[in-house]
Amino acid sequence: MATKRVHLDQTRFCCSICLDLLKDPVTIPCGHSYCMNCIKGCWDEEEEKKIYSCPQCRQTFTPRPVLVKNTMLADLVEQLKKTGLQAAPADHCYAGPEDVACDVCTGRKMKAVKSCLVCLASYCEEHLQPHYDSPTFKKHKLVEPSKKLQENICSRHDEVMKMFCRTDQQSICYLCSVDEHKGHDTVSAAAERTERQRELEVSRLNIQQRIQDREKDVKLLQQEVEAINQSAHKTVEHSEKIFTELIRVIQKRSSDVKQQIRSQQETEVSRVKELQEKLEQEITELKRKDAELKQLSHTEDHIQFLHNYPSLSALSESTHSSSINIRPLSYFEDVTAAVSELREKLQDILREERTNISLTVTEVEPEPKTRAGFLKYSQEITLDPNTAHTLLLLSEGNRKVTLMNQHQSYSDHPDRFTALSQVLSRESLTGRCYWEVEWRGRVYVAVAYKNISRAGWGDECCFGHNDKSWALYCENKKFSFSHNNIQTPVSGPRSSRVGVYLDHRAGILSFYSVSETMTLLHRVQTTFTQPLYAGLWLWYNEASAELIKLK
Repeated sequence: MATKRVHLDQTRFCCSICLDLLKDPVTIPCGHSYCMNCIKGCWDEEEEKKIYSCPQCRQTFTPRPVLVKNTMLADLVEQLKKTGLQAAPADHCYAGPEDVACDVCTGRKMKAVKSCLVCLASYCEEHLQPHYDSPTFKKHKLVEPSKKLQENICSRHDEVMKMFCRTDQQSICYLCSVDEHKGHDTVSAAAERTERQRELEVSRLNIQQRIQDREKDVKLLQQEVEAINQSAHKTVEHSEKIFTELIRVIQKRSSDVKQQIRSQQETEVSRVKELQEKLEQEITELKRKDAELKQLSHTEDHIQFLHNYPSLSALSESTHSSSINIRPLSYFEDVTAAVSELREKLQDILREERTNISLTVTEVEPEPKTRAGFLKYSQEITLDPNTAHTLLLLSEGNRKVTLMNQHQSYSDHPDRFTALSQVLSRESLTGRCYWEVEWRGRVYVAVAYKNISRAGWGDECCFGHNDKSWALYCENKKFSFSHNNIQTPVSGPRSSRVGVYLDHRAGILSFYSVSETMTLLHRVQTTFTQPLYAGLWLWYNEASAELIKLK
């Protein structure tokens, strides 16, 4: 007869000094047992004091007790080793709060190694054995341990749900199919799983294709960055060579041209790199989605698969076009041509009038004259919660902001304005774009570079008080414009809606009062060296502003 398997607490036969099974066990006068070498080593360290203590109960002995091997305990330990009796499981074998516990174990429960979809119970390794040994359990379906087995039970009939109602898109039991789901399109859960699995694989193929497309786009964008830098570098060299010949009369103008080329280069590179970053983020998100779908496809429990499928199978539309159009490699040919022509005609031109060399890569279109014309460039803008001061409440899909009396529960973020009740848009603004703001109270409608300071009350953080931002102050009785801490009074009809037009390459920023007609309040002509972001700064309680949907 085979030896019966029993559980013993292994710690009862372990030395409390070395934490291993006893070797040559000895029992000291207080009754505690140790390995002979362990207790000898412990007492050798106390030799100078001539007082010897038990490491567990701290009882002292004088003189040093004579150590004699406990033969009965030694025989028991050896017998346990020879018979192969099981020691009590280690702590890591027991079920913790996050583990699935065995439903059969009594007392302290062991971790489950499998769950049975027929028994609707989870079993540890020992209690699972009948499922392997007995023919009765051969057809039972074993899956990875799950805490959600009760979700497989019909709450109405207390039966296992093995069917799926396609009419109502829910898992049901057999009684449901002849009761409230009678006449509906019902199939087995396994059949529905098979169908959904096919759809899942199609979704994964689409995601993988999109990942490949986006990786190609990223490479193209990197090539465009290199082309921009190379073209700009060559243009600068050519311009410097020409202006060196005329250094006495056009030194200042040469410096201006160089600066404008560099500014245009920085703007173009920044634009492309920002798009490249967004595509890389999309690739990361697609890979994460693919991993989730892969994990779902390996779920053995049909019901859990169907339960989780709707929330994971939906695939968001790409926010970018499927292909990237690369511009011609000669970004600054117009500049080179203009400077070469200037070299030939400079003496005559300088006597007549000051020369303007346009450095725009593309022809600047005139500013629209009607609201319909502005709306052609309308851009949907949302506010970035990571930049919002904690007294600002965002709503309406992050398009509306309201100044509150209480702080909001935003997480810490390095982009957040820490002192001023300001917020920036999530989207960067380049090219030509137009948006409208509906405001109430006292509000600054602004644009700013991304590298505007965020911490503190200083001018370097305030919209309109530094060289990195431009702002229109709006209240019931007046408008005013601010940039670099210089305030300019603005006259015009009062309206609760302000339109903002930006032509980034042309360096034009215009603010309009919008009602039945559009009236220009203020226009800025400058050179923008970085992408801009829409900004709002709310003063005093009950102030609010909303970025209006124009499409």
